[in-house]
Amino acid sequence: MLLRLLRRSKPDPAVSEKCYLVVGLGNIGAEYAATRHNIGFMILDAWAQASNVVFEPGRYGDMTVVRDKGREFHLLKPSTYMNLSGNAVRYWQQKLDLPLDHLLIICDDINLPFGTIRLRASGSPGGHNGLENIEQLLGTPAYPRLRIGIGNEYAEGQLVDYVLGELRPEQREQIPELAKKIIAGARTWAFVGIGQAMNQLNTRPKPVSEPQNPFPPDEKSYK
Repeated sequence: MLLRLLRRSKPDPAVSEKCYLVVGLGNIGAEYAATRHNIGFMILDAWAQASNVVFEPGRYGDMTVVRDKGREFHLLKPSTYMNLSGNAVRYWQQKLDLPLDHLLIICDDINLPFGTIRLRASGSPGGHNGLENIEQLLGTPAYPRLRIGIGNEYAEGQLVDYVLGELRPEQREQIPELAKKIIAGARTWAFVGIGQAMNQLNTRPKPVSEPQNPFPPDEKSYK
């Protein structure tokens, strides 16, 4: 049913104005489900559950639609694996005929302490291969992205193992509350604008008993 509704040969501009594409980045497969790199998937799963909708398989990923006071939030979890996320983003952004300011990417960030949220209207990939691929295929860095800090507690040369490692139990416990904040912020982004959403979301979390890597990440990028 969902896919039939999305198969519009000529998107209606009036519909596109109130339509938004929210993409949570991650890797498909049970072995990645609880990993730090999949925090984007976790947020969208929480949003779908809170909205009583379910994801269905579609082109380049699993998708569902949350309808909220006249707005449509198309939630997408790409099936391309992280490094090729741009294929899914570009396809659905074009399919839905959306301007880039109606696109929001949610991903992890090793440069932020765990639980810190940073929403920006544009920016650099910051070493994140998923964002780099999205920028490459969209042809611009001018799209909104929401980064969620996962910390950088790893030894030199262990970056990939770290991001593909599982969240600690006390971190997993924080995901529901983190998701609530992000969902509320995403609604503000759509209903009011990204400026107000940035004011709402861009705050540091309360300190947690979690040591951060005293040495900045030296790897140029991560998977």
